Amino acid sequence: MKKILIIGGGASGVMAAITAAKNGADVTIYERNDRILKKILVTGNGKCNLSNRNLTLSAYHVKDQEKLRRCFERFNTEDTILFFKSCGLLLKDKNGYLYPACEQASVVSDILRLSLEQMKVRVITQVFDIKVSKLKDKEGFIVTSTMGKDCFDAVIFACGSFAGIHAKEKESKDKKYHAGYDFIKKFGHTLIPVRPSLVQIRCKEPFFPAIAGVRCDAALSLMEEKECLMTERGELQLTDYGISGIPVFQFSGIAAQKLEEGKKLSVMIDFLPDYLEDEWEDFINTRLLIKQGETFESFFLGILHKKITAMLLKINGVKPQDVITENQKENVLKIASFMKRFKVTPYAVNSFEHAQVCSGGVDFRELDDNLQSTFSKNVYFCGEIVDVDGKCGGYNLQWAWTSGYLAGNHASGKCE
Repeated sequence: MKKILIIGGGASGVMAAITAAKNGADVTIYERNDRILKKILVTGNGKCNLSNRNLTLSAYHVKDQEKLRRCFERFNTEDTILFFKSCGLLLKDKNGYLYPACEQASVVSDILRLSLEQMKVRVITQVFDIKVSKLKDKEGFIVTSTMGKDCFDAVIFACGSFAGIHAKEKESKDKKYHAGYDFIKKFGHTLIPVRPSLVQIRCKEPFFPAIAGVRCDAALSLMEEKECLMTERGELQLTDYGISGIPVFQFSGIAAQKLEEGKKLSVMIDFLPDYLEDEWEDFINTRLLIKQGETFESFFLGILHKKITAMLLKINGVKPQDVITENQKENVLKIASFMKRFKVTPYAVNSFEHAQVCSGGVDFRELDDNLQSTFSKNVYFCGEIVDVDGKCGGYNLQWAWTSGYLAGNHASGKCE
């Protein structure tokens, strides 16, 4: 019977443990927190968007898409559905986004913990100071920690990332909070720079406190000089420091990298994405014929949220009570143009503690198709510690299930 240690009790680590135990392995999980699967509880706003039927490679940032494709060929969305059904969890499909039928993330955690108990997986929490070394003259590893010393045939690193970890914890000198990145280097791997992803973006403009709290449908384009890097549409959330919401999260990882490289970025916001440019111009010109002589406040009433309209008037030097005359038509057209093309200037993304996931980690190209180290036999990496991150929509959890399954399956000695 193979003896396997899994370092990290998040989604990928638990999937690896269940898979390996089903194959007859003796499995132990070491977890630094006081309980496993804590991050699951806040996934999908507490509802746990655990996968997506539209499992497309374009939803992931990864340096080897062909290898990722092969991984998903062996464990994909349908396999995830079958796995959770076998655990007794009913699922709900919302336009391809998969949730537990009860829409409670805590139930996903409960069912996975019950599966671990049934498979007799040892779960040991609040384990720190983990050190892993190869045994001399034979295969296997000696592991020391606050739990003492033990030997294992294989080690799976499922340590997660800095996402959701408070800055003070991340900078802790004793490195109790994320030894995983040390392990990457210890076993000869490249550590791709780790950055927050799926996170809010901070912007330079001073008017954000006046529009904080507004939510609206918008299309956003991330721009580097005149080049459009990415366009997303969805609910934009305006904060007192910048922009948030799913469309912002989707390109925040790219923004973080570009800003770190010193690139000058802007985000172009279209507050009226359902109107084509020509349609919008016709609408405004017709409205000018009807409403000339009214106030700016009256002219733009009912188009956008009042806070946004008031902000646009102010930055254009117009008062809500000003009357629209022939001389003011230029200001009307300028404000109307801003409603379709409004530029803000990112200068940073929020810190790791605010991020849902991170980009970076162990170089995916340095792992084989079973997520085993190409440098060290019986060393595996899965989940967020690998440099694979996806968009919002269940993609990151699907990677956790897939990578955990592949690592656990192969580490336990089963070959497909």
